[in-house]
Amino acid sequence: MAKLIQIGTYVVGSLIVFGLIAMVLGLVGSALAIGAMSVTLLVRRDWVPLVYNVRSLGVRKWTSALTAAGLALVVFVFAVVLMLTSGIQHTLRTTGSDENAKVIRKGSQTEVQSGVTPDLLRLVSASPGIAPGKDGQPLASPELVVLIFAEKSNAKDDTEGSNVNVRGVGARALELHPPAHLEGRMFQPGTSEIVIGKGLVGRFKGMRLGESARFARRDWQVVGVMDQAGSGYDSEVWGDIEQFEDAFARRPTFSSVTVKLTSRSAFDELKKHIEGDPMMNSLEARRESEYWAAQSENFSLFVNFLGIFVAVIFAFGAVLGAMITMYAQVAARTREIGTLRALGFRRRAVLVSFVIESVLLGLGSGGIGIAAASVFQFFSFSTMNFQSFSEVTFRFHLTPGIVVASFLFAALMGYAGGLLPAMRAARMPIVQATRGG
Repeated sequence: MAKLIQIGTYVVGSLIVFGLIAMVLGLVGSALAIGAMSVTLLVRRDWVPLVYNVRSLGVRKWTSALTAAGLALVVFVFAVVLMLTSGIQHTLRTTGSDENAKVIRKGSQTEVQSGVTPDLLRLVSASPGIAPGKDGQPLASPELVVLIFAEKSNAKDDTEGSNVNVRGVGARALELHPPAHLEGRMFQPGTSEIVIGKGLVGRFKGMRLGESARFARRDWQVVGVMDQAGSGYDSEVWGDIEQFEDAFARRPTFSSVTVKLTSRSAFDELKKHIEGDPMMNSLEARRESEYWAAQSENFSLFVNFLGIFVAVIFAFGAVLGAMITMYAQVAARTREIGTLRALGFRRRAVLVSFVIESVLLGLGSGGIGIAAASVFQFFSFSTMNFQSFSEVTFRFHLTPGIVVASFLFAALMGYAGGLLPAMRAARMPIVQATRGG
């Protein structure tokens, strides 16, 4: 039965996807045809003046405004979904550097799942392509990453909270990832002191400078708040690796080893050496930036699919609203249409004119939706990354590509809503139109 349900879901999903693709291709094909008509009309100077269409939208202000509001709402949802995905990807992709490499256990998706023993740490540190640190020794930083459950600052009971990454580091980690700004000071090795990312401040109990957070059956004093330039480290707690090993009973296994490369091209040499050494066949090396980018892939795909699916459903309603508005415009302007035809304008000129009017309505609505969505850039948000099962703080990220995609989406909705009314206007007989019926 489960197999039949899986097959049925796959078939239904495939039909929906193919149906949407066919619909979009049909709209694009008809748009290209109307675009060709528009070029022909421009060459022949047989087009309806654009100012006529702009003024027509202002004549019936309420119907145009209501339709514009519906279209703007859909574009707003569409843009916010893309900004959400872009924000998460931007946060994780800016974590780490191409000049660093992260060594984890082969097959592990996250550092929490990984394990590296001290003897493997020594082998990795002796590998070629690793830059020296301030002390002249290979710059290789063992790190321990553990998930803890942290209570929300406004939690009513101890069940309200979220998973947070706790990272045990040593002095070498600060050479690899020095904070862009540090409020307070860095933790002292050998003590129960921690520093927290700025994305955690005030969101969980004890997560403020000078306060005390409790986890792993110990109290940890917050002595610093680090700003890691909007990266994923802003959502982590850092402390002394030896103290965390004892508190979480993880000695003597680390989660990963982060190394500084002599150059970007040195990564291939390091990777080849690790893969070719039989004593390190349980490990794999990844560029640090690529490792963090991979942490957002599945979550971004899920958010994109869910958000665009919702936006498409909303879009059907918005297109119907635009279509009703344009049908009302056609019905109320039959005499105008008849006059245009009597003045010598061709059917295709009328068709293109009404389509342009509908697209203009869509583009104007798109501008409103994008402007509303852009406000989200000024706030920080947090969500659970289902790939790492930890909370990540991010900002919505508006890019030129999202603006262009949103305007195209708005124009497509306006086009889809105005096509059938425009065809009706173009087919209207001159005599019937001039009589108002």
